Amino acid sequence: MKNIAIVGCGNMGGGHALAIGDGTGYTDWQIPQIIDPEIEAVTTDISKKLKLAGICDIDPVRQDWAKSEGWHVYPTLDDVLADPNVDIVLVATPNHLHAEIAIKAMRAGKHVLCEKPVTPTSAELEEVLKVSRETGKVFFPRQNRRWDPDYLLMKKVYDERPLGKPLSLENRIGGGGASAPFGWRSFKKYGGGMMLDWGVHLIDRILLLNPSKIKQIFCQVININGTDVDEGFNLTLVFEDGFIAYIESGAGHYDSPAPAWRLNCEKGIAEAEAMTGEGAKLITAPPRGDFGATHSALPTRKPTVMRGEGKAWGFPRGGGIETPLERTIFDRNSLYRNLVGCIEGDEEQLVTGEQALRVLRVMEAALHSAEINSFVDFE
Repeated sequence: MKNIAIVGCGNMGGGHALAIGDGTGYTDWQIPQIIDPEIEAVTTDISKKLKLAGICDIDPVRQDWAKSEGWHVYPTLDDVLADPNVDIVLVATPNHLHAEIAIKAMRAGKHVLCEKPVTPTSAELEEVLKVSRETGKVFFPRQNRRWDPDYLLMKKVYDERPLGKPLSLENRIGGGGASAPFGWRSFKKYGGGMMLDWGVHLIDRILLLNPSKIKQIFCQVININGTDVDEGFNLTLVFEDGFIAYIESGAGHYDSPAPAWRLNCEKGIAEAEAMTGEGAKLITAPPRGDFGATHSALPTRKPTVMRGEGKAWGFPRGGGIETPLERTIFDRNSLYRNLVGCIEGDEEQLVTGEQALRVLRVMEAALHSAEINSFVDFE
């Protein structure tokens, strides 16, 4: 059993407090949870792994909320670091404070679980990882979307290749109409912007999906509300093995685009919705016959049709065979379990600082691409 203190008890830190304090692992305190008995059967009981030592937050409202839940409230960060019972510090403050707090915590003898994007820049993360090596303390980036059902379904298709070789991937998440990122995420000085918010997760998962080097990056950012951050982005990653990933996130959508996942393969397409993976399916392309011979033949005069009185013409779409994908059964507390396992020396770290560093460098290259409006070479 390890004792963990949370520094920053806002939207994400408050979710962690409930997840660990209640012993369930459910972090989304504003979203109803769907209980799946088969998943619960294989899910780690984190009440046997982690105990909430308390929270630390500068906002009196957050402090009062934590007290109402029956949790200890540390007056300051120094009080957290001085507590010999605290084994792990969970950093859930605005992004620009992550590096400073993580370094102080590790030098005080604490392991660190850090909310993404861990740091706003790769240079800061390099300093954090240097201190982790010097102190021998675990620094664990919370890039938790690797365990989302939608991603696990796409990864299964990518790895097992029921539709042949994967050729390209489209991954989108949005919603909120033309709204800017909320709260401190609307300010660059705090490490805001959609690239550092959702870009971390989307890029991290694709880099796990395809181990090939990234050859080129192209990005365009969206800014509708006049903030000083990217309120959305469209990103293209061209891999050395020929695979191409198209990533879209942020403002400009009334609702989250669907399908959120579209994996294009030699023999068809795999699709899934964001977060839950609902409606996941394989669409196997139907036989097309001798397409070249048909379209190289002499033209045949066709009758004209008034709109609405006959079938509109277009390139063939649909007609494929749809096969539902079975949902994945997974340990939804894998990240918490692995964190404790790493500290106790029982498990290899699943989300490493080096992986987080590569994601940050991709994001930096993407934002540079947007500045110069051109492809940039990467690895």
